[in-house]
Amino acid sequence: MAAAGLIGLALLIVLLLYLRTQALPVASISQTSEMFDLQGNVIDTFHTGENRRSVSLADISPYAVQATLAIEDRRFYDHNGFDLRGVARAALVNLEHLSNKQGASTLTQQLARNLYLTHEKTWTRKLKEAVYTVQLEMKYSKDEILNLYMNQIYYGHGAYGIETAADYYFGKPAKELTLAESAMLAGIPKGPKYYSPFLDMKNAKDRQRTILLAMAEQGMITREQADRAYAELLHFRKPGEDAEEGFAPYFRDYVRSVAIERLGIDERLLNEGGIRIYTTLDPVAQRAAEEAVNAGIPDKSEQQAALVAIDPRNGYIKAMVGGRDYQTNQYNRVFADSRQPGSSFKPILYLTALAEGGMTPVTRFKSEPTTFTYDEGRKTYKPRNFNDKYAHDYIDMRQAIASSDNIYAVNTIMSVGPEKVIETARKLGIDSPMQPVPSLALGTFPVSPFEMASAFGTLAAGGKHAEPVAILRIEDRKGNILYEAEPKVEQVVDAAHAYVLTSLMESVFDNGGTGYRVSAAIKRPVAGKTGTTATDAWLVGYTPELATAVWVGYDKGRTITPTEAHRAAPIFASFMEKALEAVPPKLFPMPDGVVSVYIDPASGKLADATCPEKRLETFVRGTEPTETCGGHETRGDTPDAGGQDTAPAAERRRSWLDQLRRWWRD
Repeated sequence: MAAAGLIGLALLIVLLLYLRTQALPVASISQTSEMFDLQGNVIDTFHTGENRRSVSLADISPYAVQATLAIEDRRFYDHNGFDLRGVARAALVNLEHLSNKQGASTLTQQLARNLYLTHEKTWTRKLKEAVYTVQLEMKYSKDEILNLYMNQIYYGHGAYGIETAADYYFGKPAKELTLAESAMLAGIPKGPKYYSPFLDMKNAKDRQRTILLAMAEQGMITREQADRAYAELLHFRKPGEDAEEGFAPYFRDYVRSVAIERLGIDERLLNEGGIRIYTTLDPVAQRAAEEAVNAGIPDKSEQQAALVAIDPRNGYIKAMVGGRDYQTNQYNRVFADSRQPGSSFKPILYLTALAEGGMTPVTRFKSEPTTFTYDEGRKTYKPRNFNDKYAHDYIDMRQAIASSDNIYAVNTIMSVGPEKVIETARKLGIDSPMQPVPSLALGTFPVSPFEMASAFGTLAAGGKHAEPVAILRIEDRKGNILYEAEPKVEQVVDAAHAYVLTSLMESVFDNGGTGYRVSAAIKRPVAGKTGTTATDAWLVGYTPELATAVWVGYDKGRTITPTEAHRAAPIFASFMEKALEAVPPKLFPMPDGVVSVYIDPASGKLADATCPEKRLETFVRGTEPTETCGGHETRGDTPDAGGQDTAPAAERRRSWLDQLRRWWRD
């Protein structure tokens, strides 16, 4: 007998040594990946089948750990994977009740089964479970095994692991779970369909009571604590409730496509690898965008809309609405490359004219029906103004931008050359195909709202183009950085020219401008341009902090009515005010090389005491007029930002104050 015992012991030692040298099977435990907004809020999760977010043992409430040990494996830290005393106790309980009331599997056994095996009841499976249990105890510490278990166990409703369960049931991280909440969750894994509080509250409360009493019996808590916890009213998250469910769906799709297609993130890693994607989305701006679009078009209308907002200072995409109903149609119209921008394209033309065409804000053309000849006289082009309204007189660039005069625009492109306009568009970030023809001035070549917002953002930033960015950083489950955005900001046009154009575009919201009907809703300096074609309506504009493009129309290019065309501007105004509600209004910063002088609107010359009307106008230094409306020539440099000496200082101050009052009015 002794010899047999020694042989058995030797075989056991050999077996244990053998098992120690063998690797455990590869356990494929998927982890839920997360997407965060600019403020660190989770806006989306990615997973296939198992929704799981692993955390360290230190990030789990001690109550949750104790409740789990009390009900699942009270001697976890005292056994080596198999609890013979627990088996005996379970057998007595089951014999007493003549049922399989209590199990005897340790946490390590359960972990081995869940990681590597199926739940079939065969002797082969039980033998493998025993082997894997021994190997787990050999290769991992008790805390490591417990941590694996807490992150692997199923809590019902698709929630795997304590972190996901805490969020699903209570809307909080696992480290913040109270005693009562911990005891409630610890009871679910035994039978999620039976003990889930969302399915059967009575069973769940009975199970919670059992766990609390077990914790008290084992000295983890007092009986008084157990009673108070059982009596505590728990505040559950409603089944299926998610604070960000359905939030920014078009942006989330865009981020996913950028991560996979542009940054090379493996799709399986995205769905199962537990990576974290940190984005530029501003939740305040996004909610403002969704509300503005929803309120801006009647519910029964089939008209669509798109809105995208970019921070001109760094290129951060702050808000994105690609359509009115993501559930019905996931097509993101922010990137639609088939919509004509119409007159909203004109600022690119006028920037070219200011920078390269020798034109200034007081350059004048006659607004009247005109036939233009091009291609060395072989072709003609006869544009029309909206509703055939013409000034039938000479107008300057400010008047042309405010009223969106097409004749002035085509005169301008004929002067500067369409090839140079395309060059400017490319500098501003517009890559859509264009042809060097006169109709380019009227925005006849499709450009996406995304490109328009990016281009106008360059104007808002004083000629600095910031490449749009949606993803700031991607980390793996351990916090290692897989990707980090590098800011790409480049001065592409002169700051003085950008500022002069911005000043001109502010007139769009003045009396007589095409955006005046929404000016009362905008209480801050804003520059922009409307655009209307037979099928599309736009308002693209910006403040120093935000550049926004709004488009409305129909997917199939259906003709829009004047009422439908007028919906873009209110959406823009509502969004900008709500998105920037916490941001104090700011003037556009004036760069070096800019001067402001009083001019005579009728002649475009400097205003002197004999001029009946005066208008404060902004110029790139050296391009301001030198001749007065009285026929006199000024000498020397023109004073900065205050007009020439003939304009009274009090009058100049009143002009600026009038503008400030408009921006600050109630």
